[in-house]
Amino acid sequence: MAGHSKWSQIKHKKAALDAKRGKVFTKLIKEITVAARLGGGDPAGNPRLRTAIEAAKAANMPKNNIERAIKKGTGELEGVSYEEIIYEGYGPGGIAVLVETITDNRQRTVADVRHIFSKRGGSLGEPGSVSWIFEKKGLILIDKSAADEETIMDLALEAGAEDIGDGESVWEVETSPENLTQVKTALEEKGISVQSAEISMVPQNVVKVEDEDQARKILALMAALEDNDDVQNVYANFDIPDSILEKVA
Repeated sequence: MAGHSKWSQIKHKKAALDAKRGKVFTKLIKEITVAARLGGGDPAGNPRLRTAIEAAKAANMPKNNIERAIKKGTGELEGVSYEEIIYEGYGPGGIAVLVETITDNRQRTVADVRHIFSKRGGSLGEPGSVSWIFEKKGLILIDKSAADEETIMDLALEAGAEDIGDGESVWEVETSPENLTQVKTALEEKGISVQSAEISMVPQNVVKVEDEDQARKILALMAALEDNDDVQNVYANFDIPDSILEKVA
């Protein structure tokens, strides 16, 4: 599992900049709306909605914004009709890339995503071309200064985690999507600060990237995709060592 969290770590570091640009709120509102539409407006019985609400609160989104997004999803308020589309492709060095989008205009989104891939040294693939590499999991990142591996392992596994990995600068705690919140809560109740907790598409194998130029190209592609308003999440199976990330991220 080690190395699967590289983009999650980078995203966490750039979250403050994204928040200033207003992109975080836009994407979170879309996610809350779709989650409520698909699974109902009660977060207690809708893990996806519960996770989205927690992310919104962590981003300091006003409560009324959250409630309005839920009501739009459940149909209590009129809202935009969104659809979820997943795109698959390849990045520099042949890495696998999975792009989750929420859009009100399919033609616009596919054109934008294809353009980003081609401009950044990648290519859009056919449905099913890389999705088999990824599995939906809860992913919790904990800075290594927060606790040692044995402590994290004991607490997390007891709370329902599936695996603990070494991500160089962080501990990676993998859970089922349903158990993400309870594992996160169990860790925090013991005074362990969680760097991030999200539902993620975790790659089952990774491509080691040790060339600086290739690492820059990969990160540029990932950042360009993330920056698109219709893109909710981007996942890839690269593993760039921290020593190179410090130089190029």
